[in-house]
Amino acid sequence: MQRVSKFFREIAREMRKVSWPRRAELTRYTITVITTVAIFAVFFAGIDLGISKLIRLILE
Repeated sequence: MQRVSKFFREIAREMRKVSWPRRAELTRYTITVITTVAIFAVFFAGIDLGISKLIRLILE
């Protein structure tokens, strides 16, 4: 049990050393991630639609 409590104390000590982003940085990073994911989603949806139509043309 002592090893477990020591482990969690060490975690708390290390977490205090972490450099957390400020609110403005966090907002900018979040917007960047959401925008990137949206762009990739649209891109792959377009690729998927194009390939699907191509396969339908070939099989008909």
